[in-house]
Amino acid sequence: MVDSSSRPPLLLLTHEFSPRRGGIATYAEEMARAAVALGFAVEVWAPEAPAPATASAPVLPKTASSPVPAKTPASGAIATIRSTTFSDRAANPTAAAVPTAATRTTDPLRPTDAGEHADDPRNDLAPPYAVRRLPIRGTHGPRCVLRTARELLRERTRLRGCVVLLAEPGPMLAWMVAGLFAALRPRELLLAFHGSELLRWQTAPLQRRGLRTLLRQATRTATLTGYTEALLLRQFPEATDKVCRTPGAPRTARALPPRGTTTSDRRSDTGDRRLVVLTVGRLHPRKGQVQTLAALQRLAPGLRARVEYWIAGGQSKGGCEETLRSLAAAGDVPVRFLGEVADEELDRLYAQADLFALTSVEYGHSVEGFGLVYLEAAAHGLPAIAHRVGGVSEAVIDGETGLCVSPNEPDQLTAAFARLLGDADLRRRMGEAARARARLANWTDSARALLLPSEPASLSR
Repeated sequence: MVDSSSRPPLLLLTHEFSPRRGGIATYAEEMARAAVALGFAVEVWAPEAPAPATASAPVLPKTASSPVPAKTPASGAIATIRSTTFSDRAANPTAAAVPTAATRTTDPLRPTDAGEHADDPRNDLAPPYAVRRLPIRGTHGPRCVLRTARELLRERTRLRGCVVLLAEPGPMLAWMVAGLFAALRPRELLLAFHGSELLRWQTAPLQRRGLRTLLRQATRTATLTGYTEALLLRQFPEATDKVCRTPGAPRTARALPPRGTTTSDRRSDTGDRRLVVLTVGRLHPRKGQVQTLAALQRLAPGLRARVEYWIAGGQSKGGCEETLRSLAAAGDVPVRFLGEVADEELDRLYAQADLFALTSVEYGHSVEGFGLVYLEAAAHGLPAIAHRVGGVSEAVIDGETGLCVSPNEPDQLTAAFARLLGDADLRRRMGEAARARARLANWTDSARALLLPSEPASLSR
């Protein structure tokens, strides 16, 4: 780790953060961790951590199928984060991390200290940065935006010496509001875009005007994909010459299988088991679980009789879960609704699956800007089936790490499932290619591109 005495402090703002699941929460957590590795003293501003939710029991399908993975609590154990105040870490980055009143320290992040998880090797991945929990729920609504803006105004003097990264739309809106009352002049202002916010704001006059002002103030902007970069530059030319690409990578905290293994190697093949198609993602019309299940139900009877669909995820929106349950009840493909699962259980799900599917669709002004979960599945040796929307084709390489088909072409989607489910060798080859590609990406390189664009990599290692 680089000595942070030569770096300015980094303040990362996000309205989505662990224990909340999702791509933006992962992006914020991993960029903070990578920044620490590059020598920055990091403080994350995040929403209050909710109380652990009890996941609903899985619903059994109409027909028998392979064993159901054991359920575990949705958000894992509650533990104390090893965190320090922002000023403490900046002054002495090697000091022992001591919880203080300035940083809430009872977050359902990864277990870090005593108790039943004390011997868990993943404890070494405990956050090495301070987390300040703001009194917000983590939405983009007026109350959360105004409360974050108020905190920015209170801290505006301290901001002058900081690099500030607004990691998603909520803090950007708060910055726009705060700027109406006082000038905020950080040492550097960095913005991270994910796709959907640009689609929404390009047609909203107030947000569009505010973002243009924000872009003029920004030092650099980050996008995970070429799709989002093109969208940003097409709609907001103020970002010209300020964009850097920060590709996503698998989560640091994932327990990846050893090199040289594939999904097929890790599953026992008894000859009579069903092939498992796995989707991981919140239950939302945009995530495409309905399209995936419908495609599986259109498979030829012989293949359909060998398939089972597992859905991991909660936070149902737009009646998605009700629609899925009705569709499942009307068909003969076994479906298991697993709800939210802990990380350790998710590893077991990936190990038992044969194929990953996330057939996202455009939904209003919401689009899959990339899809970090594709890389997570790829790192476990799973080929993927996806729709060619947003930046997904940069996460799933069609014909190499999986199959991408056009949305709103249900017969093409069914054909893609038939091709991969019916060809074990093809699944193995694509799974191996997906795993190899996932291992090429890392968060440190992405953080370096955004935070230290002019510094040689050798100096930040």
